[in-house]
Amino acid sequence: MRSHPDTSTTLARSVWAQGALCAAAAVLLAGIAWLLDPLANWLTGLDRAPMQGPAELLVSVPEPWLTIGLISLGALAGMGLILFDSLEQVSVTVSGERVILKRTGHSQEIAREQVGHVFREKDRLVLLGHQGEEIAREKCDLNARRLAAAFSKHGYTWVDGDPYEDEFRIWAPQTPELPELANALLAARADALKSSNCGDSVKELRRDLARIGIVVRDKGKQQYWRGPGRR
Repeated sequence: MRSHPDTSTTLARSVWAQGALCAAAAVLLAGIAWLLDPLANWLTGLDRAPMQGPAELLVSVPEPWLTIGLISLGALAGMGLILFDSLEQVSVTVSGERVILKRTGHSQEIAREQVGHVFREKDRLVLLGHQGEEIAREKCDLNARRLAAAFSKHGYTWVDGDPYEDEFRIWAPQTPELPELANALLAARADALKSSNCGDSVKELRRDLARIGIVVRDKGKQQYWRGPGRR
């Protein structure tokens, strides 16, 4: 965490933390990849087993090239996974006038007077407006205590969780309390959640719902919703 002459505070994943995560992921996936060799040998020794074809192809590679190749591929996969994740991680700049959230290809500036509550929900940083509307939700693995300290220092209201938690209700098709557009967006989002590659469409539909004042939360594949808060 660092402060600037304009009294703002910026928090971001450090180079050291990025390197440590890459190293840890590389070691972990390299170890998993190394285990593929004895697993492939075991499968080829069975009379019948699934994946015997790929296993036979794998063990046909001579040593030490098989082990070297598996460990190298695992290490590269681990580093690639962390580097890809870092593209979605947000950096946070907080001052008495505004909050700036930045990640690769995206920057959002939020005026201080728009912000009602700030909290962490699992791996997301969430900013709510004064009526409970969701104005930002970004992937953020920064330390929660450091985030709380930065926001509190500049006069924002940091809370441990969504203050409107009790207002969430399970969504069912054609919920009568919701406008037609909200039901249509939630139906489209429910379909998207069933897909194995649904990330971008689910995020966009969440933003569309937020624009009309609907906050959505997922528990498994089930959606829960609430409208603007009444506090």
